[in-house]
Order: sequence, then C-alpha cells, then structure tokens
Amino acid sequence: MLRTSITVTAAVLAAVATLAACGPVQMGSAAIVGSQGISAATLTREVANLQTAYKASKGAIQLQFPASQTPQQVLGWLVRFRIRRQMAARNDITVTRADSQRALAAIAAQARQNRVTLAELAVANGLPPDLLPALGEYQAIEVALVRKLDGGTLPTTQSGLHDLGVKFDREQCLAAKSLAIRVNPQFGRVDYGQLSIIPAALTLSAPEGGVPTPSPSPQLTPAC
Repeated sequence: MLRTSITVTAAVLAAVATLAACGPVQMGSAAIVGSQGISAATLTREVANLQTAYKASKGAIQLQFPASQTPQQVLGWLVRFRIRRQMAARNDITVTRADSQRALAAIAAQARQNRVTLAELAVANGLPPDLLPALGEYQAIEVALVRKLDGGTLPTTQSGLHDLGVKFDREQCLAAKSLAIRVNPQFGRVDYGQLSIIPAALTLSAPEGGVPTPSPSPQLTPAC
C-alpha cells in the first residue's frame, strides 16, 4: 500500500463519545440490528482498536476512507457481520471454526499477492484487526451460500455468474430487510446499496485521508 501522512487523533474517539450521549434509537446504542443492539461502548472500543493498529503502522497504511468517518466504517462492519449471520440462519447454513479459518487464510493469501498483511488490509478498510475472526466467518458464510445457490457447480458463463450474483444480492437484501436495522442518527444512516453506514449529512469534498465512500445516491431502504 502507499504510504500516507494522515494523522488520526483522539478527536475521532471524542466524537464517538459525544454522539453516544444522544440519539433516539436506544440509550447507549449505536444501532439496533434485529433484536440485538450494538452498543456505543462497543463501537468506541473497536474504533480505538482500529486507531491503535493504524498508528502502529507509522504511516505505512493508506486508509480507504476519510479519517473523520472512522466510526461509520467500523459500525458498518459490525452491521454487515450481523446481516451475514442472518443470511446463514435464513438459509440453514452453519459454518465451523475451521471453515472460517480457511476462508480467512484465503483472504490472507490474496493480501500477500499485493504485498500487504491481512491486518494491514483490514485496517485500510476500516476493520479493527481483533475482528478478523468475524471476517473469516463472514467469508465462510458467503462461500457456503454461493455453493448452495449454484447447486455446487459454479457457472462458467458471464450470464450465469451474473444471475448467481443477483440471487446472492437478493438473499443479502432480504436478510438486511428482515433485521429492521435502526442506526442512531447521530452516527449516520444505512446505505443499503453498499451495506455501509454513511454520515447523516454528506459533503462533496473529501476530507484528508481518502475519498468519500458513500454512493452518489444512497439507497436508504432495502430494494427487495
């Protein structure tokens, strides 16, 4: 990855703490996903973990998002993990720890081809390294669901792959919809098009540290 001189300060953590003090979703919650909440305390802790890993790189990691949107990036991962588990539940899919470890090893191998470590790749994309096991589970569920949707044989044509992608996206949309996700508006809102958390108010200019990640026209409701 390219080197960068971005400075991530404690201001991000302070912002999280301030935001946690208000919001109508539920006292102390950053989001409600299904019947379970993601607490503001959990979000604050994971943002701190991400910052620690980023600072330890001493500028070797280029963030793929504006530093000011760190809380949204981390919360986005926490929400996506819940959605992926819901996809597994809806499709009677169970993955083992070994499945998750194999999936994570495959991602690590791809990262090495780009001469980065798995942890560096995670940090660059807003995922705290301590959540890498959850990423393995996330990927293992995808592998299992794709295998179920394609009947065990991956399509060999572009049209077949496209149709498979449409089926997978629909399963993902239905899972997200079934969870009735509510995000504390002080932290942002859900962009269902990218399954990401975006700031409540978007600006056209990119803050130092990367380019804005939300799509030009955020999809604020599930399209299924």
